Amino acid sequence: MAAPYEKFADRLRQMLDRARFEEGRGRTGALADRYAVSRETARKWLTGLTLPELARIIELAKDFDASFEWLATGRGQVHLAVAEKSPAYRRLTDNESRLLDAFRNLPEPKRRLLVEFLS
Repeated sequence: MAAPYEKFADRLRQMLDRARFEEGRGRTGALADRYAVSRETARKWLTGLTLPELARIIELAKDFDASFEWLATGRGQVHLAVAEKSPAYRRLTDNESRLLDAFRNLPEPKRRLLVEFLS
């Protein structure tokens, strides 16, 4: 029996291959680390057992310069169309991403104190 989202998983793997994203057994862990999800969640995306949330599909498409429509539905072209703009932001480094995750896990009062301290 085929996975329910096998075609999405095929497009995701194709997009990752095109971007020369880590291959083999390390791909699941690298994808999980990059998007701050569990290895199990990344594995389910890559095998077509579940779909990422809409916001995450948009983020994936932007990060890998793919068309959102193509990634989400398989329609249209893989690459950004001429009228679509490439992402105009800088990717977070691994350290910046870990710092942001740690900040998000803090209770609100501690967040305010940290922001006040850093200001």
